[in-house]
Amino acid sequence: MADKPAAEVAVDTDLVRRLLAAQHADLAGPPLRLVASGWDNVIYRLGDDLAVRLPRRAAAADLIEHEQRWLPELARRLPVAVPVPVRRGVPGLGYPWAWTVTRWRPGTTAAEVPAGERRAQAEPLAAVVAALHRPAPPDAPHNPVRGVPLAARRDAVIGRLTSGLVPQADRAAALWTELSATPAWAGPALWLHGDLHPANLVVADGGLAAVLDFGDLTAGDPATDLAAAWLTFDATGRERFVRALGHAYDAATWRRARAWALALATALLAHSDDAPVLRAVGDHALREVLAG
Repeated sequence: MADKPAAEVAVDTDLVRRLLAAQHADLAGPPLRLVASGWDNVIYRLGDDLAVRLPRRAAAADLIEHEQRWLPELARRLPVAVPVPVRRGVPGLGYPWAWTVTRWRPGTTAAEVPAGERRAQAEPLAAVVAALHRPAPPDAPHNPVRGVPLAARRDAVIGRLTSGLVPQADRAAALWTELSATPAWAGPALWLHGDLHPANLVVADGGLAAVLDFGDLTAGDPATDLAAAWLTFDATGRERFVRALGHAYDAATWRRARAWALALATALLAHSDDAPVLRAVGDHALREVLAG
């Protein structure tokens, strides 16, 4: 499996503390604790109520800026909490990119909850999708790997399916060929989360408390986000999710959504050797997609 990309800038507690002291001195005192270091970002918990999110490589730098620009506007119409910046950081002290302070959202990710227990999130997640999927302005962020026609993802998907890293690759390849032939989205470019899977959903007290990580925020085919039906739910939960969205999407869009779920499952399976939670999301999604 592919290794996680190396950090292009060393981010540690001392650097984060010094950035806070230099730019937001009133936030420099509370304890700092590293809670995540993913492919793109490092996240520190700041005291009890805040989090600091910093890109660890150049490819993620624009993603933070997209969140800073658009989340304050989008959050006003979304029915759950999202990581709206509380403070914005700028390059400094040798650190080259923008960074963000946001609210810490207590709870657990839906990825850590058994699929059968996620069913209660079907209707709340459908409400988030319905509120988000509105026509986006021309200056919405462009993302070359989300919201695009399925044909644009063919080489990447086939490459993963022939890599030996994805189980049941022959079945998956046949299904990809079938689903990816579905006509492309012909409607307006809609706002998309772009990475709507259970590791980016926070649940607390049995409810959907927050949707995280809008770094892939973009506009395009809503089928990309609707892939959450397979990434997040079992058959019962998926039926509830689809029913809650009513007639907002036609059959072709749901077929493309299943193709997107397959594409994203292959990515999670091929690139999550150091992230067992994401690997489990990929395993679940592949099973659900192949089952229908």
